[in-house]
Amino acid sequence: MAPAFSHPLPPLAAPWPPLIGVDFSSSPTARKPIVVAQGERIGSVVRLGGLLALPSLSDFGTWLKRPEPWVGGFDLPFGLPRELVEHLGWPTDWTGLMDHYAQLSRAQIRDTFAAFCAARPVGQKFAHRACDKPAGSSPSMKWVNPPVAYMLHAGVPLLRAAGVSLPGLATGDPQHVALEAYPGLLAREVLGQRSYKADDAARQTPERLIARKDLVDALEQGRTRLGLRLKLSHAQREALVDDPQADKLDAVLCLLQAAWACTQPRWGWPEGVDPLEGWILAA
Repeated sequence: MAPAFSHPLPPLAAPWPPLIGVDFSSSPTARKPIVVAQGERIGSVVRLGGLLALPSLSDFGTWLKRPEPWVGGFDLPFGLPRELVEHLGWPTDWTGLMDHYAQLSRAQIRDTFAAFCAARPVGQKFAHRACDKPAGSSPSMKWVNPPVAYMLHAGVPLLRAAGVSLPGLATGDPQHVALEAYPGLLAREVLGQRSYKADDAARQTPERLIARKDLVDALEQGRTRLGLRLKLSHAQREALVDDPQADKLDAVLCLLQAAWACTQPRWGWPEGVDPLEGWILAA
C-alpha cells in the first residue's frame, strides 16, 4: 500500500530551512525535560546552533506553534502496527486512528496492549511496524522500557494541534515539517551494541562516557550513512559528552536525520510504506 502523500513535497534545495531535533518525553520534568536541538545545514555540514529544554508538554505544544519555519526529526513514534490496529478493530486510516487513540487514557492503552500481548506466544508478544526491524526500534505499542506507546499518545496530538505537516500521514503547514526519527539507529551504526547512556546514576559508567566521546567524534567526522558532518563549538561538544542520560546527544542525532531528509525524495520514505504505520528516517 502506497503512502498517502496528499501534498507531494519534493526534496528541499539549498538554502535549507532551520532544523530541529527533538528528544521527546511523555512525562517531562524540569530535571528531565524535552530537549530540542536547533541547527542549520550548509552543504554537507550541520551546525548545531543551540539546545533548548522544555519542562512540560504544554511548553512543548506552545513552542511548536511558533511561526519560525523548521524541518524536524522527532524521537517518538507517529504510528501503530497495522497488525495490532486490525486485531483491535480500530480505524485503519491514520487520521481516524490518531483521533481514536488520543481519546484513550494511558491506563486503557496499557490494559488493551497487555491483553493483546498475553494472548500471543512467547517471543511474539508485540506487533511490529515494518520500520522497526531496519531501524532497530522498540515496537510502538510498548508501554514500558521505553514507554513509546505513551510517547505517541502525548506527542502526536501536540503536533496535530500545532498544524504541522506530517509527510505521508497528514497535510499541514509546509513551513513546519515533522518527521519520525530514532537516534538509536545512528548510534548503533557507530557503536554497535555499546551503550552510551543511562538514566540511573549506578549505570552512568566511564565506559558509557567513552562511548559518547566516540559517537560525537564520528558525527564530527561524518562517519555515518548520512554523509553529513556535525559542527560543534568546544562548549557544545562538552555538553553532549558530559550528559550521562544523553538527552542532548539524542536530540542532535535526530537533528542530523532531519538534515538528511531535506535532500531525499519523499523525505526519505521508501516506496511501498504503509501510510497507517509511517516510517523512521534513514531506516
